[in-house]
Amino acid sequence: MTQNADSRLPLHARLKDDLNGRIVANEWGPDVALPSEAELAAAYDVSVGTMRRVLGDFVADGLLDRRQGRGTFVRRPTFDNAFFRFFRARGDGNRVPDARILARVRHAASDDIARALNHDGDVVHIHRIREHDATPFLVEDIWLPLPRFDSIADMDIADIGPLLYPAYEQHSGVIVGSATEDLSFGATDPEIAAELGCQPDEALVRIERTARTHAGDVVEHRVSHGVAAAFRYRLELR
Repeated sequence: MTQNADSRLPLHARLKDDLNGRIVANEWGPDVALPSEAELAAAYDVSVGTMRRVLGDFVADGLLDRRQGRGTFVRRPTFDNAFFRFFRARGDGNRVPDARILARVRHAASDDIARALNHDGDVVHIHRIREHDATPFLVEDIWLPLPRFDSIADMDIADIGPLLYPAYEQHSGVIVGSATEDLSFGATDPEIAAELGCQPDEALVRIERTARTHAGDVVEHRVSHGVAAAFRYRLELR
């Protein structure tokens, strides 16, 4: 147990706090399993049952993922799947779409972006298009706080890749653990219509996302636009 652990807390809570700190600090990479329950129990000098309960809590909370025959890993959700499912009509939903970054600019955060990121300093703004077979289906504006994402702001755009969250982890040590999204529909504007190749008066779906680390820190604000006619939503109620 680290020296920062509060001895007034129950053992279970202290274990969770300590392990959570190690998860947030990215101690275990994407392909690195946590030590076994027995190894962690021995390292913390607790029973295997106690450690199993702690790890079970993390699995239930969505921080860890148990993989049969492989071990326990820090969970790294792929939130892009929601976009691909919604707009599958415009392409192959089983293939990662291409991404073209049209602009990447450092600037002071506007009031709206500062509130969304809970950050009043500079940001890097990425403007990009997602495509299936050279056909645009999403226009995205993404804001990241600086200096936390200096590496993303400075690296060669070609090296960022089509999926941003693996790039955040690889180059900035940031793991996205959760996100909230708000969906709305409305008319487009000429610039977005031109980028999507749709009519100026065609309706669009607007997806506003705020992404957070496992510790709850906001690390990304994203606004995406797609053609409403290509949008599909299905909810199965049980």
